Amino acid sequence: MTSSLLPITLADRAWEHPDVREALRARDIGVVFRHVQRYSGASQSRIATAVGMTQARVNEIINGRRTVSRLDVYERIAEGLTMPDDTRHLLGLAAGREQRTGNAAFDLAAFPEVVRVYSAQASAREEIQQRTRTAKELDILAVRGLGLIGLNDSMLRSHLARPDGRLRVRVLLLDPDGPALVRRAAEIGESAESLASGVRLAEARLRELPTVCDIEVYRYAMLPTWRVIRTDDCMFVGAFDAGWEGHESATYKVMETPHGPLYRGFRRMVEAMVADAVRTV
Repeated sequence: MTSSLLPITLADRAWEHPDVREALRARDIGVVFRHVQRYSGASQSRIATAVGMTQARVNEIINGRRTVSRLDVYERIAEGLTMPDDTRHLLGLAAGREQRTGNAAFDLAAFPEVVRVYSAQASAREEIQQRTRTAKELDILAVRGLGLIGLNDSMLRSHLARPDGRLRVRVLLLDPDGPALVRRAAEIGESAESLASGVRLAEARLRELPTVCDIEVYRYAMLPTWRVIRTDDCMFVGAFDAGWEGHESATYKVMETPHGPLYRGFRRMVEAMVADAVRTV
């Protein structure tokens, strides 16, 4: 089969763009087709072949002279553009054929900001690193942060340098002298002395980073609940609970959207914690 007859495949990240997700929810296929052209380089003829239309029809849709309203046409478009399941849901479609007999976690159509769910932080590691390498801002809300940024072999430490401008980094760590640390240590079966020592070690190692990035380190006093890594308009969110560490939690990838509450809510929470925290670096 020639490549012109094959479905068009975009990187998952292309489908996570807030504008295209809003277009999918509004069923504005013209915006979707233009997005596909931008991210794949596909011509109108190539799109037409993939979705079972004529090139003239695709041109009319792109230029706003025709709309799409039939469910079977949405299905053809989703199949031809190899839309991920969460993207299909935004169009009001069921999961793709390969997923219809599987066990879907939940319908992401109700949560357009949540674009992916990872079973644990380790599964999201490569994407978090990639986004950190291109971000202008990085916020980290953790307990001690050694696995994220505090040590030479931690997940993000080697990705902070910029050849064309300095990365702005804020790290919030649990106050090693506060009662919340004692409670958290008991929850995970660790001594308070050991946990406090880990926080202080992270602070000491983070004091080495001002030559690499613009870094601010804070101590917060509340019991840890959320673990947040924010890279510009994208957050990776997990939870702390009794018996598990934050990196063991399922990790939700949350994108900023015009009207979504999750990204804004977590961002507001982090800003409030910074305002109430004590800066140490």
